[in-house]
Amino acid sequence: MRRIYFLSPDIGTTHKIVDELRLEGIKDRHIHILAKRDTPLDDLPEASEFQKTDFVPAMERGAALGGATGLLAGLVGLRFAGFAIAGGPVLGVLLYGATIGTIMSGLAGLEIGNSRVKQYSEAIENGSFLVMIDIPTERIDTISQLIVKHHPSAQFEGIEPLLPPSY
Repeated sequence: MRRIYFLSPDIGTTHKIVDELRLEGIKDRHIHILAKRDTPLDDLPEASEFQKTDFVPAMERGAALGGATGLLAGLVGLRFAGFAIAGGPVLGVLLYGATIGTIMSGLAGLEIGNSRVKQYSEAIENGSFLVMIDIPTERIDTISQLIVKHHPSAQFEGIEPLLPPSY
């Protein structure tokens, strides 16, 4: 799955785009609309906290950093404890570090706006709507051409890999 981005100039165009996406078989859980605060979206699928913040990327970074720190702490502990203990405690400390790193970074990521969405913040504050669509790679060209063809005022803004694919 990949995420494609469109900027839509107004709510009417955004409604038409979402209706066409639904006709193409794209479910609401794969469509995310981001608008200026307190803008009524009616039946449009609003972007969740996962799309608005850096929660998932922060968790990934925290798991890597916490795991590396846990591994280092486990190896240091192994060195000072001698070779009397096996790799089990090292693995335990690694997992503990990764877990703590994931939790702490995820919480911090909730406070930080999505770095990919930040570049659209000015357009959103000026009344545009950011349409994010999660679709299979083989449908990117079809869907993006459909939107641009039927809605010339909507601007195609790019493609981003979507990890993990379960979004």
